[in-house]
Amino acid sequence: MNADVPKLSICIATLNRAAFIAETLDTIVPQLRHDTELVIVDGASTDGTDGVIAPYAAADARVRYVRLERNSGVDQDYDIAVSQARGDYCWLMTDDDLLKPGAVDRVLAALDGSRDMVVVNTEVRTVDFSGALSAGLVGTRHDVEYAAEDRDRLLRETAHALSFIGCVVIRRAFWMSRDRARYYGSLFVHVGVIFQAEAPRTLVIGEPLISIRYGNAMWTARGFEIWMFKWPGLIWSFPNLEDASKSRICAREPWRQLRKLWLYRSIGGYAPDQYRRFLAPQPMTAWSRTLSRGIAAVPPALANAVSSAYCFLVARHARMNIYDLARSANASFVSRAVAKAVGF
Repeated sequence: MNADVPKLSICIATLNRAAFIAETLDTIVPQLRHDTELVIVDGASTDGTDGVIAPYAAADARVRYVRLERNSGVDQDYDIAVSQARGDYCWLMTDDDLLKPGAVDRVLAALDGSRDMVVVNTEVRTVDFSGALSAGLVGTRHDVEYAAEDRDRLLRETAHALSFIGCVVIRRAFWMSRDRARYYGSLFVHVGVIFQAEAPRTLVIGEPLISIRYGNAMWTARGFEIWMFKWPGLIWSFPNLEDASKSRICAREPWRQLRKLWLYRSIGGYAPDQYRRFLAPQPMTAWSRTLSRGIAAVPPALANAVSSAYCFLVARHARMNIYDLARSANASFVSRAVAKAVGF
């Protein structure tokens, strides 16, 4: 490898994260080595993010800050970050989550040139990091290898983790060789890059190296659109993957599942506006339409209380759902009591 070319570029696309990004950078910058760099692409923030980042860039030549004149969307901004990077590999890191100590060294040790991608396991915590919601988005605590022909197994075993872009470390040449523009606006450009053709040779690191600040994503308010339409639309768009594998990740049309509509009503993500915008144009039976419209009209506090009671009695393991219910604008005394009972 050319000594002037970093082995790893940590690439962050950010927008209006002045309140959070310093905490993120404080877990990354001390881990940078001579063969690493940090590239931050700011999609025209208006909240003073530039002022937060400036001291880091001024103090360390390995930190490069690129401010765009206009916001192009998260997908294109990550693509710009990779284009600006100089490293052989790019870690598509987020702007409000935290690297664990030793994470960069652990990833660098895995970049031996034989792999196109490393997937980093991640733990999920509450928005203030005080509580644990998931010990890891990948189900294994052991490292696992995937060959190029293992694309269906890779999807089945890692798609849940890959919905979080920060777990992806990818060979820059592999990224640049793929069609990225097709996936602008999907919110998951990295998944399009990975699965549009033969899959990258991949190592999954089973040890969690990132702590996710759950519920703080810029797109949280668009959750219904994203998880009912955008995510399944992307997963089911890959013709080279088996339907059985795709169905393990999500239904082709999850919005037809009444229990999902009820959950989104419970957390404030599904209401008459969402019904009219997303479901009214869809083909469905008269009975399904009546039920879908009816769920949107259920008093949200009632839906929240019923869902919270169900989680307490039947599904205490669904910690992220319990957390969502308790943090919702529709939160009831039941949801707050359940959250307290499970330790939030």
